[in-house]
Amino acid sequence: FVRRQLNQGVLPQKDAVRLEEMLNYFDYDYPLPDSRETPFKATVTVTDSPWKPGNKLLHIGIRGYELPRAQHPASNLVFLLDVSGSMNSPDKLPLVKQSMGLLLSQLQPSDTVSIVVYAGAAGTVLEPTPASEKQKILAALDRLSAGGSTAGGEGIQLAYQLARSSFKKDAVNRVILATDGDFNVGITSNAELQGFIERQRDEGIYLSVLGFGQGNYHDQLMQALAQNGNGVAAYIDTLGEAQKLLVDEASSTLFPIAKDVKLQLEFNPQAVSEYRLLGYETRALKQEDFNNDKVDAGDIGAGHRVTALYEITPAGAASGLLEPSRYQPQQPAAEGHASEYGFLKIRYKLPEESSSRLITTPIPVDGGELPARMARETAFATAVAGFAELLKGGQYSGNWSYQDAIKLANSNKGEDLYGYRSEFVQLMRKAEVAAAMK
Repeated sequence: FVRRQLNQGVLPQKDAVRLEEMLNYFDYDYPLPDSRETPFKATVTVTDSPWKPGNKLLHIGIRGYELPRAQHPASNLVFLLDVSGSMNSPDKLPLVKQSMGLLLSQLQPSDTVSIVVYAGAAGTVLEPTPASEKQKILAALDRLSAGGSTAGGEGIQLAYQLARSSFKKDAVNRVILATDGDFNVGITSNAELQGFIERQRDEGIYLSVLGFGQGNYHDQLMQALAQNGNGVAAYIDTLGEAQKLLVDEASSTLFPIAKDVKLQLEFNPQAVSEYRLLGYETRALKQEDFNNDKVDAGDIGAGHRVTALYEITPAGAASGLLEPSRYQPQQPAAEGHASEYGFLKIRYKLPEESSSRLITTPIPVDGGELPARMARETAFATAVAGFAELLKGGQYSGNWSYQDAIKLANSNKGEDLYGYRSEFVQLMRKAEVAAAMK
């Protein structure tokens, strides 16, 4: 959405900028885990904040185990496609058809595909069909046309019914909803719709949401549905974006290697006086829910990268925003831990398990010099986060500017195999121009 707005020469609305999604749009070259049994590895680095002298940026990077293609689990996919009248534009239903065609190229011959559509009513366009019958599936997609009102809830019920009818144990059973987000008939209560999707998730059928078009896209609802369905929510505005999500990143989109992944960071009050998490406002977790295995959280797919940034004020630094407390003296750190900024805990479940496992990582104050590769990746992520903060109004960015963000990103693009980072730098330049014209 940010890209679409900037390509039209305007700044996106501040509330539409989700820092964590911009940050996680890019793959970062984090170290790989050694085995599927420990399905991801956490990399933690600490660097100086470029926009607040005296502050530090604590960078947490996670990379999932990459499944060899021969180890990909079977897939039972139901495409739930919105063919209502609102989808009748080139960047909607025609792009949906092209996107689903791209996804087919990533499936194994024995995988199963079904197609459900909804408009004034929901209907089955394609009964469960082996992916080996690609021409049959493509022909079913090609026959679709837009028209009618929207019965999103009704369509979802039928899609899950089909997914259950062809359910495969030890496979990925997933409904993929492609829509412009205009749900106005069917299950009209958002709470009821989310509850329905949660129950299906507990039965082993997940939901991912692909958004198309603009104008009536209900972004918050789409995000909530995907989160409750243990899936991804992504916005596709071009065929190139469909290629990125459904071909280049198909493994991380389709194949979970860990579920209910939760991160908790405990800061050492002797070393850190203030901290803030950059982004993730819609994914905050209550402290008491971290150890509760009944509380749902996000999944990590094969090869998936997840990045989070904290800005911290070291104890004693003059760069903080808060006045010292009159009544709350600084608590000393536990004995033996004075050299740590904090302690990272990660809980996760393997896909077939119901009890979580725990990974812990202390964060040293002196982590030593970063390897060149990690210094580059950390710097690029910092540029992305700083740019997102500027788009959101720059409340914490001080005098840091678009030009500073552009310089930092441009000098740390790395190999940039698919050109995503170069494209991002061009968007930053468009934002600079758009901001100057306001």
